[in-house]
Parts: sequence; C-alpha cells; structure tokens
Amino acid sequence: MALSTSSVITLKINGERYTLPVDHRTTLLDALRERLDLTGTKKGCDQGQCGACTVLLDGRRAVACLQLAVAAEGREITTIEGVADGERLHPVQQAFLDLDGYQCGYCTPGQICAAIGVIREHAAGWPSAVTGDVRPEAGPQPLTAEEIRERMSGNLCRCGAYVSIAEAVARAAEAATNPDGDAGWYSDGDTEAPPDGDPGARVAPGTDRTKEAVA
Repeated sequence: MALSTSSVITLKINGERYTLPVDHRTTLLDALRERLDLTGTKKGCDQGQCGACTVLLDGRRAVACLQLAVAAEGREITTIEGVADGERLHPVQQAFLDLDGYQCGYCTPGQICAAIGVIREHAAGWPSAVTGDVRPEAGPQPLTAEEIRERMSGNLCRCGAYVSIAEAVARAAEAATNPDGDAGWYSDGDTEAPPDGDPGARVAPGTDRTKEAVA
C-alpha cells in the first residue's frame, strides 16, 4: 500500500490555531502565504539565503522557506502579523519606523523578526562569530554595532538600508534593558502555547470555514 503524501496538521500561529491539509513537501512559508493568507512573511530566494521569510519558532528565528509545515506542528509560530500588541507597535517595529530602517519594505518583516530573535539570543548569552569572550561566566558581551552586523548578516536588504537597520536594532536592544521600558518580550522564548485541550481551531481558506479563536 502506498504511503500517504499529505496530512492534516494544526499550526499555532500568533496565538491562534489553524487546521489545514498539506502536502508533506509544503514549506512553512508556502503554508503561511498560500494557504493561510498571512502574506507579511515574504518569499525572496526560497533557498534560505536572504532572510526575507524569517519568522519566530518558539521565540527563536528561523527561515520559513527551509522549514516544512508538518515539522512546525506543535510549535509556537510568530509572524510579522503577530509581533505588535494590537495597535501598539513592538519596540523593534517602532525603532525601525523611527530610524528609517527600511526603504522598499520587502525585507522588513524578516528583518524585524530576525532582530527580535537576535536581541533575545544576545541576552541569553549566545555568542556570535565576532564575540570576543565566549566563556559562559563572562555573561552577555556588549551588543556593539559589529555584533549586530554579524548577527543580522543572514538578512539581506537590496536597498542597502543596513546602517539604519543596525541603528534600529541597537535602539530596540537598549530599550529592552531599560528598567522603565517594556521588556516583556526580551526573554528567550515566546508567549506560552495554548493548552492542547482548547476547543476548536481556525481552519485554512479553501477548507471548512468554521473557526474558534483560542481562548
């Protein structure tokens, strides 16, 4: 008997659950854009080299074009649509806006998601290729411009807005460590996933339109 080449999966995205049938070869990027109409995540090279499709998986950055949708089941996925708190921009979004960290804007969703991941990784003590002291007891090293450029090097900007992007990441990181600022997003990890027992799930376009938002 031939093995099935498709499955019905449930993805937890931006605090809601979406149930949809997918071919096992479908990438998370294509599931987001083509099946769920979450088009903020952009398709660039489709080879994991440009960073335009960067999202957060369990709070850590990942390129959606190299992630199979079936492998993302059970993980908390955050796309650019879920970064803001209602009408209130995320501190990284605000920094990009204030410092013109974009031009055409095509790479900006991936840049912002990557920047959130970068700031969290740095706070957790993850070294980069340019980190001078990688001893655990040394703690996080300063997030210098060189560190930011290295850590964000996987996200390309064809318009060349790199100077403003690095400045925006630095400002957001500084705000995150300000005791008077909003640092709730700063810890390593994203919001807690909804309990498995929550009833219902949002269903992908083209299938059963019934949906229930996760409480």
